Amino acid sequence: MTSRIPRDSRLRLVRPRPLAAAPSAVNQRRPRRPAPRPPEGTPAPAELARMARSGLAAAARVARWADAALGPGGDGATADGKATLSDRTAERAAAELGLSVAQIRADWDTARLAGLIEVHGDSARPGWRLRAWNRDDSAVLRGWVALFDAWSLAHPEPADHGPAAVAEVVSAMPQVLSFLQLSAGPVPVDQLLDLLEQRVTELRTARCEIPYGPQPEPAARPEPDDTPLAPLLDWALCALAAVGALTYDEAHATLTPLGSWAVWVKLEQICVAAQSPAGNIEQAAEDMLRGCAQLRPNAARAEYRAWLAARPVGSAVTELIDAARGDDALLRGLAFEALRVVGAPAEADVSAVVDEPALRPYALLWLAEHDGVDPEDAHEVLTREEATWLWVDTAAAVADHGEAPMLVRHLESAVQPTVPSLLEEVRAVGHPRTVQVLVALAAAHPDPALAKAVRRAAFQVHNGG
Repeated sequence: MTSRIPRDSRLRLVRPRPLAAAPSAVNQRRPRRPAPRPPEGTPAPAELARMARSGLAAAARVARWADAALGPGGDGATADGKATLSDRTAERAAAELGLSVAQIRADWDTARLAGLIEVHGDSARPGWRLRAWNRDDSAVLRGWVALFDAWSLAHPEPADHGPAAVAEVVSAMPQVLSFLQLSAGPVPVDQLLDLLEQRVTELRTARCEIPYGPQPEPAARPEPDDTPLAPLLDWALCALAAVGALTYDEAHATLTPLGSWAVWVKLEQICVAAQSPAGNIEQAAEDMLRGCAQLRPNAARAEYRAWLAARPVGSAVTELIDAARGDDALLRGLAFEALRVVGAPAEADVSAVVDEPALRPYALLWLAEHDGVDPEDAHEVLTREEATWLWVDTAAAVADHGEAPMLVRHLESAVQPTVPSLLEEVRAVGHPRTVQVLVALAAAHPDPALAKAVRRAAFQVHNGG
């Protein structure tokens, strides 16, 4: 498939939309269609979640250790504020868990990619998925899918191959994985190599641009088409095996049940959404918001009103703000939507959280709208950095709870006029979910050149650049 989007295209400029409403975009769904059934033989979700828990058990163990040993405000967790585990902390974890320092670092990296650990400055804290690890199968599966999407970060790439060749192989692997999924069994590596070479050739052909008019003779240089792909295929299969997506020996590769299910999910472009609990009005704020995540905005607002009517306003506002402080970006946006229903009685509590970085953009927008600013113009109260932070936070909500095309459309709400400027500012803003958001966007975007740029940015953030 070739893209119709120019390689250096600007983001399409649209009328500014209130960023406070951006999380509501997760609720804007097309008319429901019957949910497609997974291929015959696919394990039940509970069994898939058991497999994912087993595969991520070591990462969850390190995440729980970080939660207990480091705690809120703990120092010395990371070496540089960019999620690189400090030597002192790695040695302490190794001693307490009876593992090698190298294994601790590997498990820490896996936990971050799966969303089990989030790093804020020099402190680490558990992600919302770890909190739901034992009770929410969909949270476990989403964590594994996040790791699956980041497979190229989970295993060192070959040192003797250029980044362009690596990016081409990463872009071509979805077709290889689709072929493995459709084959439903072992596939010879030679056959996969033929398919990879064909797909890389298609990508190079689609990228080829022939300028108009006479051109000077190009300087002699090695042709990228001569890059051997066998070592890169071996790297890709090893990386996918490392995250549990397939089994691989030198002759054959076979998708695991988890890998087959994940590829099918990607092909069907569906999300593994959490089930809405029955009786939302009787639930605590967090569970009520999760239940409302599947409702359209008008229905959700009616649910918020009923929930608020059943309890004192003061305690309800406190519960909503506590839910907003959690690690699930979707709940953060929905909590402030519910606070809009509360109105004036929530003003003092919302004003009190303006200095909390994670809540500041939401609180500023709420206060501006409460003061009578048109919702279409409320975003102007945010600084560029605050707007970018909110863009990443909303993208995290879409990546966790929405469909892939929705994440691609989310590009339109960015305040930056070009993709390079967006990526530069996203990297600088320091949101803890930056890597996961960029990996998910690269996996979802249909334009290979843009996806390559986003994936490169994810590599740089992941490597502390």
